[in-house]
This record gives sequence, structure tokens and C-alpha cells, in this order.
Amino acid sequence: MSDFCGIRPNHSRRDMLKQCCGGFGAVAMAGLLADEAKADELLSRPGKVDPFTRGPLAVRHPHFAPRAKRVIFLFMHGGPSQVDTFDYKPKLQADHGKELPFAKPRVQFAQTGSLMASPYKWKQHGGSGQWVSEIFPETAKVVDDLCFIKSLHGSNPAHGAALLKIHTGSENFVRPSMGSWITYGLGSENRDLPGFVTICPTLGHGGVNNYSSAFLPAAYHGTAIGHAGVKASQARFEHMTAMGEAGVQRAELDLLKELNQLGLDEHGPNAALEGRIETFELAFRMQGVAPDVMDLGNETKATTQMYGLDDSVTENFGRQCLLARRFSERGVRFVQCTHSYKWDQHGNLEAAHRNNAREVDTGIAALITDLKNRGMLEETLVIWGGEFGRTPVAQDGNGRDHNPHGFTMWMAGGGVKPGFSYGATDEYGFYAQEDKVHVHDLHATILALLGVDHERLTYRDAGRDFRLTDVAGRVVSEIFA
Repeated sequence: MSDFCGIRPNHSRRDMLKQCCGGFGAVAMAGLLADEAKADELLSRPGKVDPFTRGPLAVRHPHFAPRAKRVIFLFMHGGPSQVDTFDYKPKLQADHGKELPFAKPRVQFAQTGSLMASPYKWKQHGGSGQWVSEIFPETAKVVDDLCFIKSLHGSNPAHGAALLKIHTGSENFVRPSMGSWITYGLGSENRDLPGFVTICPTLGHGGVNNYSSAFLPAAYHGTAIGHAGVKASQARFEHMTAMGEAGVQRAELDLLKELNQLGLDEHGPNAALEGRIETFELAFRMQGVAPDVMDLGNETKATTQMYGLDDSVTENFGRQCLLARRFSERGVRFVQCTHSYKWDQHGNLEAAHRNNAREVDTGIAALITDLKNRGMLEETLVIWGGEFGRTPVAQDGNGRDHNPHGFTMWMAGGGVKPGFSYGATDEYGFYAQEDKVHVHDLHATILALLGVDHERLTYRDAGRDFRLTDVAGRVVSEIFA
């Protein structure tokens, strides 16, 4: 009998294991390294843009031909009511005050009563005939550019968990945000700006975890401009004030980089330290570019008026939308605007939802129109929505409770069908019923529109591969143009 691992047949099993253990370890290590290489596949690909072919934000090839190049997410924090905005339910209007004829969810956020009709007038708009509530008159004018998904559903009725689910795909653990995953997969088209910018992000309900890179490298963390506690006109990048002349700063950064590199050479790879080096370098370059993007002085008066900057009610969100367009046209991959935290109407829905819509309606319509006029809409995926919807039954007489079981979001541009509706809730708007779309499906679809296979966009951490869609997700190709 021939030798195996140098052990003769008359040796004991214990002797064999002792002599082979080194080989088993090598095999295991090779497997782990192969898995890490597979998880980092996108990072190792050469960039498309000559001056920016290295570094974590280098432009990378998508898995297949993309329909969109960038994303603008208009997030309505608090949960807008689908049955008072874009999901018209004649049966709900007719049965106001009656009991819901089927069971409410087993787990409810709070006690609710009878059916409550929408207090608003509804009308069909555009050539597509989409129903829009009267509180969105400007958005109604661009309804033929919108693609509605009216059968979304999640799993948690609490704001914090639902926000994390929409932003990161997980409601229980700290995971990378959608913007971080997209930037990790595709890079950025401007080496002098972050790949992921969030304007006036929420401070609560998960806070920074909603735009965190988590275990992804630090370069993919969302860069905040201000926060929900300040007006958009006062929002700034933190620590952008130049300290000394550019030449002095450059010398200081070079020395710091040299010292950090010595630490890397001595102690080996350190993702946190490498991330800090990249952050310092990006911050230095941003000083010459970011102030110009933030300065709206070179926009025409007609443009600023279109975005509602001349009206105190519409100015704040309109400014966010205009900044989103400016960052997008300069190559930022993912931009988020947040209307925070106003859509949580457990009571006084009629007045509050009307006021909320008034604040965002002008900016939304202006953004769609402006992108279209500039030839950017085809390559820009605009997404509108909140963390969940609201119940068709009343709470406290004139409000609506949280409802993750059926709600509406819409998309525009970026390769989706314009003037189109997909899916449906039941006749009262409580549960997603027809062509249901889970939050994981939404994320898979967004990635697919960007040319990314959600099952292949993975990152290995703590011994397993993670992805935005966890272990689920179906691409809703029916909404593709």
C-alpha cells in the first residue's frame, strides 16, 4: 500500500492526524482566501475612468448592462399614508365608519377603530390616468414619468426597525446601508466627492446606522450634509474649513500618511486605519470642489423658483432636491434627501398630511422636470417613499396607525416604466395582495436597475458572506421599461 501524507500503513490514526494537521490547515486557509477573493470580486476590477482607476471609490463594471447610473432617494420619514396620497380606494370612501370586514394584523402597533375615508379629493392625471390625491398637485403634473409600486410590505410596525429595514435590509442588526452597498459595488464617478451623500439625515430611529457602511470599508460610509435638526440652507459638510494654505495642508497630510503607513508596514493590514487615510485624502480634495456644489448662486432665478426656494414653506426640501441634482450631475453615485420626521399622523391627519405634502410637492416635481430637461432622468433612478404606510382604519378618531403590511413607493427614470402601476393592496388598502413586493425585492430591483446582481454583491465579515438582500429578494422585472 502506498504512503498517504508520508505515513506508513502500520502507523496509528493518531500519528496520521498529527502529521496531516498542517496540510488540513493549509487547505482550510486556501478555502477562506478563495471566499474572500470572491466576496471582493467587484473591488478588484479595473476602473473605467483613467484618472481614477485605483482606490475604493474607483468606478467598477456592473455585472450586466445597467439601466441607471445613479440614485436619488427622497425619503419621507414617518410613514406617509398610501390611501391618502397615491393608492385610491373607492371602497374605503364608500364604507367610512364601518368595521373592517376582515381581521386586523395579529400584532398591531396600537389600537385602531373603524374604517376612515381619505379626507382628500382624488383625480386621475396625465395620459396614464394615475390617481393622485389633491395634496400632491405638482407631482400630479409629472405622473406620466412615475412608476408606482403599490404592493410593498415589510415586517415591523416600529419606526426604528422599519427605517433600518428600508435603508439596510435588516431590522435587527447593524448592516451596511443601501447607499453604501451601491457605492461599494459601483464606485463613484468623481474622485473629489464622496460616493454617497445624505442631506439632512434623520437623527432618530436608527440615526447614523441608516447611512452607515457598517463592516464595509469606511470609504463607503454616507457623508452627511447637516442633519434633521438644521435647515437645509444651514447644512454644511463638517470640518470643511481649510486650516492654513493648501501647500501646508498637503505637507501635513503627507507626513500623517507616512506615519500611518509605517504603522501598516509594522502591524499589517488595518481596515480602520486605511479608511482614515482615505478619508483624510478625500477631505483634502473636497475643499476645492464641494463648496462650489453647495453654492446655488450660479443657478438661474427660474430654476430656484421652480424648486420653491422663494417660498418659506417649500424652500427647505426644495433646496435638498436641487442639491441632489447638483451632486448627481457631478458623479455622486447615491444621494438621499430626507423630509424628517413629519409623516407620523396618529391624529390630525387631514391637516398634517396636507402640510407635509405642501412642503415636498414642489421640490419633487421640480427635480423630475429638471432631470428630464437636462437629459439626466434616463440614467438617474429617483425613489420616493417612507418606512411603511398607514392603516385605512382610524386611530384616535382622525389619525392612522403604522402599517407595514401594504404601502406605496414610486420610482422615476432609471429604466422603469413611466406612467405605470404595479401590484395592489386589498380594496381598503390594508394588506399587499396582488403581485406583492417585499422590501428585499425592492432592494434587489434597485440593484438590478444599476446592473448589479444582488446575489453576487457580497462582502465577507465574521465568517460569512453578507448582502443587502440577506438570503431573499426577487427582482421585479415587470416594472422595467
